[in-house]
Amino acid sequence: MNRFLGFVKKEFFHIFRDKRTMIILFGIPIIQLMLFGTVITNEIKDARIAIYDQSKDETTQEITAKLLSSGYFLLDQNLETTNDIEAILKKGQVKEVVVFGRDFSGKLKREGKADVQIITDASDPNLGKMLASYTSGIINDYILKQMGDLHLPMQIEPEVRMVYNEGLRSVYMFVPGIMAMILMLISAMMTSISITREKELGTMEILLVSPLRPVQIILGKVTPYLLLSFINAIIILGIGHFIFGVPIKGSWVLLLGESILFILMALCLGIMISSLAKTQMVAMFISVIALMLPTILLSGFIFSIENMPLPLQVVSHIIPPRWFIVILRNIMLKGVGLAYVWKETLILVFMAAVFVTVAVKKFKTRLE
Repeated sequence: MNRFLGFVKKEFFHIFRDKRTMIILFGIPIIQLMLFGTVITNEIKDARIAIYDQSKDETTQEITAKLLSSGYFLLDQNLETTNDIEAILKKGQVKEVVVFGRDFSGKLKREGKADVQIITDASDPNLGKMLASYTSGIINDYILKQMGDLHLPMQIEPEVRMVYNEGLRSVYMFVPGIMAMILMLISAMMTSISITREKELGTMEILLVSPLRPVQIILGKVTPYLLLSFINAIIILGIGHFIFGVPIKGSWVLLLGESILFILMALCLGIMISSLAKTQMVAMFISVIALMLPTILLSGFIFSIENMPLPLQVVSHIIPPRWFIVILRNIMLKGVGLAYVWKETLILVFMAAVFVTVAVKKFKTRLE
């Protein structure tokens, strides 16, 4: 019994001395709890909307003020023509456009009925439904509280229109998200494990003293995974388009080009992880745990980024799949060109450059 207790005591000491084990045991569960507790929410907060008010009378201004004072919406801009509606929705910043008809207040008083159109970006169907529901509820609440004392049976009927995903099919949201997650995890994990395996076996030192330059070694490791991941991307796009019916309204060439860029970025991230990790286990842990959870929770794949607390919104800017998912949804569902996704493209290029620079410097340091 004393030997057993001594053995148990020794194991406790080993665990407490190992910082990585302590992080796995206590750090990861706390981080997961905090992420799930703050990210998973069905509430709308500070969603950007646009108003196209053809009437500009007292009633429409009061309804607009009630929408903006609710805390759910932020006014991005007031539109002047119907041509501005599609353009502003394609940019992706504005998620909803509220359209008031002409002589809104006059029709409401004369006929007891007025129409308002709610146009939402349904490329994210969950967010689109919630926005339309919140807007309709606020308008109906205005009728009950502000105009309940009038004798005529006043009625405002919101007409809801979902664009880019009229049927609110959830597969339109999941295919781009799953594609980003799979390419991110496979590319980064396979590359990081491949190089750390060389280090564990001792063959990396042989490669480093060979006539090959560090950049050539890295490119040699990356190229096979680049081709395999690209084939993976084509398979995912093919299944999503031909089996699940997800439209690809934009250019196939641009879509595949952006996919190659994202794969390269993920491979560069995997190389950086491998240059920092000492073993395959550590590399796999970082690739799977540290990349999978942020990809699911903080990329906008499932949960809207605008609804997250501000600190998590800031953190989401360094999550590469966030930008790739925006690119995929814009090209596939909205049919836009490079002019609408150039910012996200430059961000991915910048991230890839940072990752590969860190990796090359690490290898050069080891070589010296």
